[in-house]
Amino acid sequence: MTPDTPAPTDKGRRSAVLTAFLVTAIDLLGFGIVLPLVPRYAELYLGDSSPTAKGVVIGLLYSSFSLMQFVFAPMWGRLSDRIGRRPVLLLSLAGSVVFYALFAVAATLPAEQGTLAIALLLASRVGAGIAGASVSTAAAVIADCTPPERRARGMALIGAAFGIGFTFGPLIAWAGEEVFQNEKWGPGAAASGLSLVALLLAAAIFKETLPPGPKPKRELFSLARTAEVLRMPTVGPLVLIYFLAIFAFANFEGTLSLFTEKAFGLDRRDNYLVFAFVGFVLMLAQGGLYRPLAGRRSEESLMRAGVAMMFLGLGGLAAVAYGAYQQADNLKPWFYASLTVAVTGFAFVNPSISALVSKRSDPSRQGEVLGVNQSFAALGRILGPFVGSYVFFLHDSRTLPFAVAAAVLLGVALLLRRVSPQRHKGHKEEDTRQSSEDLS
Repeated sequence: MTPDTPAPTDKGRRSAVLTAFLVTAIDLLGFGIVLPLVPRYAELYLGDSSPTAKGVVIGLLYSSFSLMQFVFAPMWGRLSDRIGRRPVLLLSLAGSVVFYALFAVAATLPAEQGTLAIALLLASRVGAGIAGASVSTAAAVIADCTPPERRARGMALIGAAFGIGFTFGPLIAWAGEEVFQNEKWGPGAAASGLSLVALLLAAAIFKETLPPGPKPKRELFSLARTAEVLRMPTVGPLVLIYFLAIFAFANFEGTLSLFTEKAFGLDRRDNYLVFAFVGFVLMLAQGGLYRPLAGRRSEESLMRAGVAMMFLGLGGLAAVAYGAYQQADNLKPWFYASLTVAVTGFAFVNPSISALVSKRSDPSRQGEVLGVNQSFAALGRILGPFVGSYVFFLHDSRTLPFAVAAAVLLGVALLLRRVSPQRHKGHKEEDTRQSSEDLS
């Protein structure tokens, strides 16, 4: 869009929001298909390597995706502020098509070519992480097309898209255990094909949403700009809270399959269904519970409620872990109840923070600021599983990942006082002064 391009109509905004939701959901289906298969393929190609080497390689394959998001999310956001949301979204979806296809190619290599296969798996995860960092651009589309009073409802759609991806992706992988049992390229090809559908859909119907007017000229990679966002009194504490909440959630999420195996004897296929349950609760909570409440409650109150539910749910999971250690009976209902409360709490925290960050940012910097927010969310997804996996083996009760996550949430509760509406009003002019200088 040029400065003279007319802004999209109300119908065009609704269409853009729906398209952003659909392409994000379809693309995340591919992510959900591939994610459970990463450790399986890595173990196959690592052969007789030591357990330590296997752990390091699998950890690297997992964390490389989030590491790329940490690095590239602000860059995609700044680029979308400069050239528009549409080209960035199309480029990232094209990248997903290519790198999920590379995952399929890696899976077809024989065990004798294990080194090459691991290298290609790593390249596919790195590339998919770079492409997937554009989730911040989809969030910027929501911000472009929704008024402040409806921003939280719009951001909940991104969370619901994640829920769809994490629900049906593992279910497809679960079914694919039978359908593709003799064709290891199948899951990667399915993920690539779904991303291609999303790319064609976006190319056909998605219209540019970046508001017309002069565009800021900023460096795409800039630690100074990122640090500036973190210093904003109305935004910095929210980014920190988001990082800590994601860290706490990833702390238990990264060890969930290990815990269910130790506590309940669930195998890999059973754990697909556990992760699908997590995605289903996330989708239902954000799409069916949070969005109606967002019209009647403030984002601050919903965020506080979400943190409280996460704390209660993770505390309940710690109690279940200790009960399993003591060989107590009938723990599965308590496990699923605690899991539901924790995931529902996260479903409240996620869109609330994204909406507040968006509302408290200058419109000309939506992509950049939301990109920094997503970058630190990715950092939480990197550190959370590593810390959780480390403390998981420190005590036979397996309670420590949940206890660490609950302790982090106590720190989050102390930070919530720094994001009150009153403090926001006092700092609003200070945060937007730099944006005016950029535009000038």
